[in-house]
Amino acid sequence: MNELTLEWYEATQVKSLTINDHQIGKNPGTIRIGRDPARCDIVLTDPTVSGLHVEIFFQAQQQSFYLRSLRESNPPLVDGCSIAQGEVALSQGSIFYLGQMELKVTAVCLGAIAVPATIIMPPSSPAAKAVAPGTTRPNPVTYGLQCFACNKVSPYKQLNLGCPWCGTSLAAALSVLVTPNGN
Repeated sequence: MNELTLEWYEATQVKSLTINDHQIGKNPGTIRIGRDPARCDIVLTDPTVSGLHVEIFFQAQQQSFYLRSLRESNPPLVDGCSIAQGEVALSQGSIFYLGQMELKVTAVCLGAIAVPATIIMPPSSPAAKAVAPGTTRPNPVTYGLQCFACNKVSPYKQLNLGCPWCGTSLAAALSVLVTPNGN
């Protein structure tokens, strides 16, 4: 899952919220920020913030979170640049102003980055030896999910249940080739 964490000060308190790429908001596919609770998912009380100011969304092709301006007359200032129209990529450390309200991106976690499959098999195993074109391997091979935390390989049926050894989510686990003898 892809996540972005925002932090800001409001009424002398530090507030923080993590947004994910599948979060359900008032406008599908986006999280809207502004003063109006009827139209916004993150409601700020500062009077310099517009009723509907910006929206944040995840662009899967770019593997990045973006901020889109919804106000030409009171545009957001992102990393020192005024964004009257269009959108700009956000990264960890990005600072943006909605009116006089400062919000900071404190973390970006891109857990669903496409990673090529890692093949785990000992070099001496029969499955690792080259097979002539038109022939099949003597033993079938299967795929599993390698946990990021403990590196153990689980069957695909564990995808929605998590790692049976440590409980870590397998949603962004590496897909690995498993030899017939379980290596």
